[in-house]
Amino acid sequence: MELTPELQEKKRLMIDGLKKTYKVQYDAVQPIPYIKDRLYCVDKVFVEGGVEVCLSSELTRDTGGSWERLESYKNIYTDFRLNYKRRIIQGEPGYGKSTLSLQLAYDWCNDVWNSSMRNVEILILLRLRQLGGIHSIYRAIKLFLLADERGVTVDDINKIIQSCSSVNIILDGYDEYPNRDSNNNNDVDKMIVMELFQNVDVTVTTRYLPKRLKKETKRAKLTGFDEQAKDEYIRKAVVGDNDDAVEQIKRRLYENSVLVDICQVPLIFVMFAHMAHDLKDFVKFKSVTHFFKYMIRCFHEHLKRKFKDTRQNVFYKHETEHQELDEIAFEGLNKNNQQLSWNKIAFQERVGKEFYDQYISIGILIEEQIVSTVSMKDNVLYTTEVRFYHKLFCEWYAAHHLVTVVKNAKNLKETLRFLDPFDLQYLFRFACGLDPNAGKELINHLKSLPGGDTFAILCILEQTGDVNDIMDAVKELCSRDVNIKRGDTALLQRSTTQLLEIASNNNIPISSLHLDYSSIKFEGDTIILHSGISLPILPTVDKIHIAGSNARYGNTATLSRISSRENRHQRHDDAQSANRKTLTEKDILNWFSYGMKCRRIKELLFSQLQLPTSVSPESFTDIMKTRNIRDVSKLTFNSIEQRSLASVRH
Repeated sequence: MELTPELQEKKRLMIDGLKKTYKVQYDAVQPIPYIKDRLYCVDKVFVEGGVEVCLSSELTRDTGGSWERLESYKNIYTDFRLNYKRRIIQGEPGYGKSTLSLQLAYDWCNDVWNSSMRNVEILILLRLRQLGGIHSIYRAIKLFLLADERGVTVDDINKIIQSCSSVNIILDGYDEYPNRDSNNNNDVDKMIVMELFQNVDVTVTTRYLPKRLKKETKRAKLTGFDEQAKDEYIRKAVVGDNDDAVEQIKRRLYENSVLVDICQVPLIFVMFAHMAHDLKDFVKFKSVTHFFKYMIRCFHEHLKRKFKDTRQNVFYKHETEHQELDEIAFEGLNKNNQQLSWNKIAFQERVGKEFYDQYISIGILIEEQIVSTVSMKDNVLYTTEVRFYHKLFCEWYAAHHLVTVVKNAKNLKETLRFLDPFDLQYLFRFACGLDPNAGKELINHLKSLPGGDTFAILCILEQTGDVNDIMDAVKELCSRDVNIKRGDTALLQRSTTQLLEIASNNNIPISSLHLDYSSIKFEGDTIILHSGISLPILPTVDKIHIAGSNARYGNTATLSRISSRENRHQRHDDAQSANRKTLTEKDILNWFSYGMKCRRIKELLFSQLQLPTSVSPESFTDIMKTRNIRDVSKLTFNSIEQRSLASVRH
């Protein structure tokens, strides 16, 4: 479609208007809520965390499938495995989905030479939480991105987009979209299933997958900060090239070992880094709950210092007495369709104006203009809604009320029926850390849910007090199979490895550890989980079982005789073997070497994996010599026999 000269001019106005709007947004990044006088341009604080692409040819509903790391966020739009007009970028709370969206907007506005946005004519970035009640995408663009461009109408926007050869749309935060999964035939859902803008590139950021998706939709996920990303952020946004200051922040992190893993979550690490640099006296934390409690107190102290002694008593009261806020947060999460923002007037009436103003000043609560549901087509009305700085803060305050709910509940399962622990894992972890008695009830509740045994690990690790207080729970969990699966979240894998370390450090036997082969890789004799976490050496583990993607835990097929010539060239001739991944000799030897470091290991097993033709027995002998192992029974592969790969005697 060729534009008239008038529309060409309006297209220029539209592009300029979009860039003005995005500049306001990307110039106002706030790493810590209370530092309102220290706003950053996104490009000054954005650091590349891990980004992975799903290798499945068709969409799956879980986080399963094989994933492979991308070199850069820029490859999300250029990698051939993501080459489709619809893609999902998933990430857990605090993993930087919105920050990534702003960085892409920065790239487009500033014509960054090596960005995939450089040749895009028009970029549309919409925050879906603002779009409740708005069915037309063109109207949403006008209201939220081009409100100041009076000469550009909704109809103009439609015609201009249709005329462009390259348009990218980013829909940020589907999990916060008021109309999510509602089947009300709005333009957002139409775009996702390609009933609208079939030739336009549409990307959705979200914590979970929308219910309706094209099976060809491609997926990427954010996996958080590794050590390099942490170092880069400290230098880029906190201390510059001051090596001593960088090392001091890192030292404070590693002195707080309970936070080392959780600080892979960018939001938490960012807050930690700024606080560790700004505060002279820094506490050693027992749990993530302890850290969050300390952080909230720092927010309030920062505000108190501004007013000296004039309002100290009032500030302290609102800091410690927040029951109404707790209840509002809990009510918002304890719904089939979560509520993450509230009408300002109604919210203020419930908590009180003084309380409200204090939490707005601190930055824990944020005001946002949205279109009123009573707006007419030609008479747009705006209203002010209030939300938490981040959903993690909503979960923090809701956890306080959850403690009360648990203590008074007659039927806990019925009371918590809308609270999905796998979506609201911090809510449960915080509640367990805030109150040990309520925590015990919640852990028992979690164990009654499918897959809840493993999730309960997250909450056990939040229990207050000495590690000895949770030894019984650790022993119980380790007495059964411990599974680390390809569909596990990064947080779940981190907590599982922490549990295993606690067990080994306290001489608790670990009965059996099951690993999905598709979710691990070997770097030497170190096993790296798909989340990037290294599996620690486990001196007290009895059995390790690595299974292919077709395996069911408990069914240990495939194994043993390596040296036996008659079995050396054996192959599966059935259809099932064609779907199995092939192990390399190097992986087998690395795995064997890892197993030898686990002093009490009795069995190493493979199942549902295609085995190599042969493995040199001398290779095993060399490993045994370096580990001072005297005797190992014969090791060979037979992919049909159901035997262990190795029985080891030290």
